[in-house]
Amino acid sequence: MNSWWRCNEASLRTLHVLLLGQVVSFVLAVSGFTSSFIADLGVDAPLTQSFFTYLCLALVNGSILLYRRQRLQVSWYWYLFLGFIDVQGNYLVNKAFQYSSLTSVALLDCWTIPWVIILTWIFLGTRYSIWQFFGAALCVAGLGLVLLSDAGVGGEGGSRPLLGDTLVIAGTLCIAMSNVGEEFCVKKKDRVELMSMLGLFGLLVSVCEISIVELKSLESIEWSTEIVLAFVGFALSNFLFYTLVPFLLKISGATMFNLSALTSDMWAVVIRIFFYHQKVDWLYYLSFAVVAIGIIIYSNTEKDPIPSPSPETGDLSAQYQVLNGESTESRNAIPGS
Repeated sequence: MNSWWRCNEASLRTLHVLLLGQVVSFVLAVSGFTSSFIADLGVDAPLTQSFFTYLCLALVNGSILLYRRQRLQVSWYWYLFLGFIDVQGNYLVNKAFQYSSLTSVALLDCWTIPWVIILTWIFLGTRYSIWQFFGAALCVAGLGLVLLSDAGVGGEGGSRPLLGDTLVIAGTLCIAMSNVGEEFCVKKKDRVELMSMLGLFGLLVSVCEISIVELKSLESIEWSTEIVLAFVGFALSNFLFYTLVPFLLKISGATMFNLSALTSDMWAVVIRIFFYHQKVDWLYYLSFAVVAIGIIIYSNTEKDPIPSPSPETGDLSAQYQVLNGESTESRNAIPGS
């Protein structure tokens, strides 16, 4: 009887994790879709898009932090750095939608994984197994097929696909840096502090950069109900992505998160086919298959890295878990995340 109960409880927990993972994946895909839709409406304001996401994070999580009346457990300048890097990552990825297709941006977002491996190897001393490197190499090979397709070998990729692909790859580097910094900070404080400070400093950085880069673009926008709703949709989906990802990581770890986020690419293909009425080049399907195999191999061996001692505590049990997304959090998120 006890064994049956434990088995039934485990099944319910697995179902809960799968459902939550698909909610996160769908939210990430919606974030990418709304960003692409904003670009299709002729609006070029990626910093303003992220501004509203950071505003939501700051207001919601900041209110909780103020209610607790607790002092910051991590110095403010770390959060300033994270906010700056996160804004640049979101800006570059959202800007890419002006030049490349939704499918390309969704697949190239997977560049976060090899970037994170490199950064954690150098700065956190994390060591990975040969299978993890093999999985990451397959991801890179699959992403190379996207570049090949967008170069004109076969398929549509936007007005300037190679420029868009380059922006995405640069954006994933910033997102990976932000994720590694978040991992360093989260060991010392809770999720609410991270989200509130990331929202606050992301908001301040966005305001400064908008005043320099996007004022003319904003003045030229002929605001309509469609554009306003697109901005609201992006802000809400990105906010939900930032909010839900930590819960998924807590109950299931980065393995399920990576596998769940992978299905956001499938949602992106469905959106492209049914909403944009576009044909998807066969190289995209081959690329998706290769990337899927690579991420599955990487995720299934992710809990086996050999970490080096922590520089502060010498703890040999610390393990790194990848937060890809927004990326993102998507977007755009955590798309956007």
